[in-house]
Amino acid sequence: MKLLIRGSSISAGFGVERSYPEIIASLSKGKKIELINRSRPFETSFDAIGTFYKDICPFQPQVLLLHFGTDDAFLGVYRSEFQENLVQLIRLSRKHCSSTVFLATSHTFDDPHDMEAVNIYYRAMRVVAQDLGCYLIPVHIYWAGYLHERGLRNNDLTCPGGLYPNSEGHRVMADCISRWILGILT
Repeated sequence: MKLLIRGSSISAGFGVERSYPEIIASLSKGKKIELINRSRPFETSFDAIGTFYKDICPFQPQVLLLHFGTDDAFLGVYRSEFQENLVQLIRLSRKHCSSTVFLATSHTFDDPHDMEAVNIYYRAMRVVAQDLGCYLIPVHIYWAGYLHERGLRNNDLTCPGGLYPNSEGHRVMADCISRWILGILT
């Protein structure tokens, strides 16, 4: 099975030595999963549409994980544009690749204004997943539970500034995302 991850800074591993896609790749060894990561820092869902025929289509993935939202929220993409971009990406993927599509949220934020901003995008993902029959991986809910169970704070799992996960945060994301994808597909 070919799993392609297309996202931005978080899935590209910005600020860490080992990204969650790399961790998932090592966890899935022996499971006949080829993981391809076509994520780049500071890209938005607009970039993903613009590079669909270069980054997704040629690989013909059976499974596509779209991981956008955080950079979209903080780089000025309107929620309505973000939602429409996801719809276009899913339709293109289904038309050209027949992919099973997963959408993943990201982590929580301590700053209530930042959390409110990304929640708008997380809700948009939920709407798109429901409307188009995709899988939504609620990483932010798993993340919040992980913090609560261990008595941690966001800054324990994020790089300075809180915008992107640190190495431990990527391990948490890898655990959540791999459970969803492997649980549904195996």
